[in-house]
Amino acid sequence: MTSPVLNLAALPRIPEHLRPPVDPRELRPRIVHFGLGAFHRAHQAVYTENAAARSGEPWGIAVVAPRSARTAAALRAQDCLYSMTELRAADTVTRAVGSVVEALGMGPDAARVDALLADPEVSVVTLTITEKGYYRSHGTGALDTAAPEIAADLAAGAAGPLTTVVGRLAAGLAGRMRAGGAPVTVVSCDNMAANGAALGRVVRDFVAAAPWPDRQAVLDWMAASVAFPSTIVDRIVPATTEADLRAARAALGVHDALPVVGEPYRQWVLTDSFAGARPPWELNGALFVPDVVPYQLTKLRLLNGSHSALAYLGAAAGRTTIADALATGWAERLVRALCAEVAPTLPAGGPDPAAYADDLVERFRNPGVRHLLRQIGSDGSLKIPERWLDALRTLRAAATATPVLELALAAWANATRPADDGGQLFGTTDPAAAALGRCWHEAPDDADAVRRLLGVLGAADLAGDGALVSAVAARLPALRAGRIEV
Repeated sequence: MTSPVLNLAALPRIPEHLRPPVDPRELRPRIVHFGLGAFHRAHQAVYTENAAARSGEPWGIAVVAPRSARTAAALRAQDCLYSMTELRAADTVTRAVGSVVEALGMGPDAARVDALLADPEVSVVTLTITEKGYYRSHGTGALDTAAPEIAADLAAGAAGPLTTVVGRLAAGLAGRMRAGGAPVTVVSCDNMAANGAALGRVVRDFVAAAPWPDRQAVLDWMAASVAFPSTIVDRIVPATTEADLRAARAALGVHDALPVVGEPYRQWVLTDSFAGARPPWELNGALFVPDVVPYQLTKLRLLNGSHSALAYLGAAAGRTTIADALATGWAERLVRALCAEVAPTLPAGGPDPAAYADDLVERFRNPGVRHLLRQIGSDGSLKIPERWLDALRTLRAAATATPVLELALAAWANATRPADDGGQLFGTTDPAAAALGRCWHEAPDDADAVRRLLGVLGAADLAGDGALVSAVAARLPALRAGRIEV
């Protein structure tokens, strides 16, 4: 017998304790979110739903899919409902989530997106578009106006078919100013150091380069009325599998085409610098602090840094998931050693690094969380400069030994080798894959390949560190043989 589809009409079929804690029909779109991936639906959307339920305020989310109009249509077909499953070590808990009230495609629904961005009722915009969605230049952090997508958006003008989130957001903010200029807060939820400042920089750069007669007025208004607070988000959200779809259907008694799964742990830390009204996310455990930097660097360098190291070392060892890697003898040693090595680079005021490492080991061991190494290891050229290289520079400037970061770099270098099918060796993807592959084709030896790879990352200073390059290259033969020596 075919299960009914998850939608508003089917909610009464779901056990009451597994329904959304707030009636979705009572919510209004007061947040616009760019990025219709699983992470947002497992993280910010859950915080927002619980904040609305506990405060009685109608905070609903209009999600915008930058590319996949099909995903937005699938969500609309379910009245924007979906399920969230917590993957606990002993069991799972599935429930329906109802904080999303509108699902749009950025291209086909551009007029509605712009109307929402201009609406004074909308006071918060959030983004999960991954690092590559910001089009930042290596080294400067400025908007890469030469990137073909950005150049096309700049040429199109505000009324044109904009294809980048940066362009759509900039045009939407300009429209908001022209419509009256209600204050708004724009929150990056992507894993970048100082992500608020990074987002503000590329949006302002786009406005400054746009062919709008009033672009200076837009910039002046943004300086006074648009906030870009930095934030840290944390929850491991693996890719959804067919087994997850079946489990959600069994738990709820309805068919959900877009379930998400995640670990029980979640964290959200935000700079307390909003320009206008916001959801009371603190009612669900979010932290509002004067400065997120200690939390941000701890998360980037310890959690994200360990994740990347495990991804490349685990792939070399023939492992598939983070939990698979933690079942080895070396992975826990790696996590603890990396955290200890990087701890001196962290500012005071954040979590205790040793206790944080304890939590990481427990989280990574969770057998219910099938977090693919291939997924974590993709886009390494964008991720590892912030996760490893700044800490590496700090330590080497202090003449501190860096054996764990050297091993991690070697594992990444090993994973950039071209496979027979033209992709990367372990199935990861990377926007710089072609350039990384050429490093191996053109280098006479491993050391030269490492130097070239660091150059692609924009790390000319590290590429010129002969001792570092030699140490990284010396690790490669063992990794090629699948030996992990922590």
